[in-house]
Amino acid sequence: MEITIRPAGEADVEGILAIVNAYAAQNLMLPRTAEQIRAALKDFLVAEHEGRVVGCGSNVPLNAELTELRSLAVLPEYRSTGLGRRLVEMLVAKARADRFEQICALTLVESFFTRMGFVTVDRWAIPPKIWHECIYCPKFDACDEIAMLMNLTEPQLVPRPIAPEVSLELWQGLYPLSNPGKRRSQTAYEPAFRGSATPVGPHLLKRYQGLRLALVAG
Repeated sequence: MEITIRPAGEADVEGILAIVNAYAAQNLMLPRTAEQIRAALKDFLVAEHEGRVVGCGSNVPLNAELTELRSLAVLPEYRSTGLGRRLVEMLVAKARADRFEQICALTLVESFFTRMGFVTVDRWAIPPKIWHECIYCPKFDACDEIAMLMNLTEPQLVPRPIAPEVSLELWQGLYPLSNPGKRRSQTAYEPAFRGSATPVGPHLLKRYQGLRLALVAG
């Protein structure tokens, strides 16, 4: 069985959409729209067999050092063929070539990513992911996905949790989610891996030690 893995193009949008949303209907992935796929198309790889898209995956940059392996899926009849492994290997190689220092993923299949060389980390150890998409996810307050991370430079270090005490209620206090269609501000933060951190206001000091918070008007 000859399966080609290559960069995605416009003609692949519907094929990617069909695979991703088929799994989304089973609550195994987040649903995507054609517009979302097109916006990230340059970051996608697709697996093609006999002119048909049978698998896909993407690297979505979260910041200058970290990229997320996202939308990894293959058609059910192509499971257990090694295609998922091939896609991950090529996406990891692409992340290295693009000079990222780390690649992360959220998954329901921890063992697969462990075999690929990822390590399990706390969700709060990858803050760019939390801000880019997680806070808008309907499963945010009851997430069942496992955060995985791979350092693309040696040695493989496991980051410590940044804010295990942060709850959905506290996030909502920082960022009003009651009306997600009306984005009045965007909250961003970064871990204080080096030196000390200064919170936005003194009322946050006790609960958010270890974080640097900045409110950016949007």
